[in-house]
Amino acid sequence: MYGAGGRAGRRVVAEAAGRGHEVTAVVRDPARHPAPAGAPGVRVVAGDVTDLGDVARTAAGHDAAVQAAARMDVPSEEFYRAAAEALAGGLARAGVTRLVAVGIGSLLEVSPGVRLVDTPDFPAEARAFSLGHAAELAVFEKSGLDWVVLAPPPVFLDEEAARTGRYRIGGGRVPDLEPALSFADLAVAVVDEVERPAHHRVQVAVSAVSDDPR
Repeated sequence: MYGAGGRAGRRVVAEAAGRGHEVTAVVRDPARHPAPAGAPGVRVVAGDVTDLGDVARTAAGHDAAVQAAARMDVPSEEFYRAAAEALAGGLARAGVTRLVAVGIGSLLEVSPGVRLVDTPDFPAEARAFSLGHAAELAVFEKSGLDWVVLAPPPVFLDEEAARTGRYRIGGGRVPDLEPALSFADLAVAVVDEVERPAHHRVQVAVSAVSDDPR
């Protein structure tokens, strides 16, 4: 699990450990991110997702990898391209083929062939970050990995909502923004794709399930 100390990463680690998986939580500084209490199957290690050797070392012996790492102090395109290249090479060296990555909703389409990030009113300050994810996606597409990118809606996810275990996955279009998808249910979707791969070499939207019967 790369990016295990982040908002999405922490939930993915907890979800996977709760299902009985052995999890290696890769973070830059283990002192800041100790293993969660009551999760004996979690091992926290130092590693750099942009370093091919670190990826190969930390991924060795695992069945799949999850990428949710981000850096705000490095240009987005530089970081995400470097991370994707290190993952493609490092996972191959470690013999790990399955990769589930957390993407960004602004790369989903609002109409056929038109991504949200390319619409006229999309904020310029957010465009660079989105294009970093696009660079990552381009590297994955050229790799030999069995990858999937799960892209949540382009809004802030709910950090407080409890896990429901319900979510919707559907295509490459921007999904409904309401109700808000929780980080806990995003983690359910990620671990489900690790356990039972249903999408391959594609970016797909993941969103919340409404309780409204209409």
